[in-house]
Amino acid sequence: MDSPHTPPPRPPLTPRYWPMWLALGVMVLAARLPWLWQRAIGRGIGRIALRLARSRRHAAEVNLRLCFPDKPQEWRDTLLRESFDALGIGLFEFARAWWGRLGPIERTARIEGLEHLQALQREGRGVLLVSGHFMTLEMCGRLLCGHVPLAGMYRRHRNPVMEWAVKRGRLRYATAMFANSDLRGAVRHLKRGGFLWYAPDQDMRVKDTVFVPFFGMTASTITATHQLARLTGCAVVPFSPRREGDRYILRVAPPLEDFPSDDAVADTARVNAAIEAMVREAPAQYLWIHRRFKRQPGGRSHFYDRPR
Repeated sequence: MDSPHTPPPRPPLTPRYWPMWLALGVMVLAARLPWLWQRAIGRGIGRIALRLARSRRHAAEVNLRLCFPDKPQEWRDTLLRESFDALGIGLFEFARAWWGRLGPIERTARIEGLEHLQALQREGRGVLLVSGHFMTLEMCGRLLCGHVPLAGMYRRHRNPVMEWAVKRGRLRYATAMFANSDLRGAVRHLKRGGFLWYAPDQDMRVKDTVFVPFFGMTASTITATHQLARLTGCAVVPFSPRREGDRYILRVAPPLEDFPSDDAVADTARVNAAIEAMVREAPAQYLWIHRRFKRQPGGRSHFYDRPR
């Protein structure tokens, strides 16, 4: 098994991987563009994706309708466009976080609640930093790593070039990157007082899931937050990243009290509620293109079926 502290060996430059190497080269160059250019080009890419990525646009439209049923259609249409703008900008945020320099972005960023992490660090207590899948997560993760030692969890990529690039890029600032299959490694890290960031807000289609509310809907949600806290005694700390104009705001909440309890379902519902509150603060920057409500207690839902 690969070490969580080092990237895997670089894949060979064979023709099979040329398209991915070319894409990575473009991202490395894009990471070095001025921030103003990155935002402008990113919005353009988002507008193109809004027109061409029809299946993902449909998923986002369904999610917005399910999560904001009381809002007028015009409001949801505006949010849809803004979310695709954020999606395009997010490509440059990922690239800059992995291969670029932060420059003024780092100087103007504001971190609220950093004292909560510093107090836990002095106690030598492990911290599970919980957030959602926001387009700003990579940039804000790098910004936070400048103040506390932070590891992350991620899903392995089948393409070895992408696996190498993602892990190598993140290990420039993270202390370790644990694959979501490496539960033992994550547990050891937390027991030793390490800080670990992850986002449990997607349907992982694994066995350790429960159905709990998310925006008033029933959502299949992994119970890993409860399980990791129970196994390690770590603190569970909500972490909310967002961008306001060209400035990043990182909000670290106090640790969840009386967590974990004996009820995995109740604990998982609390985590979903915390993430929902983050989304409501910056809804356009959330990853709405994920089919969050695809699985329901009775089986596969028909929410995302497209009319024929």
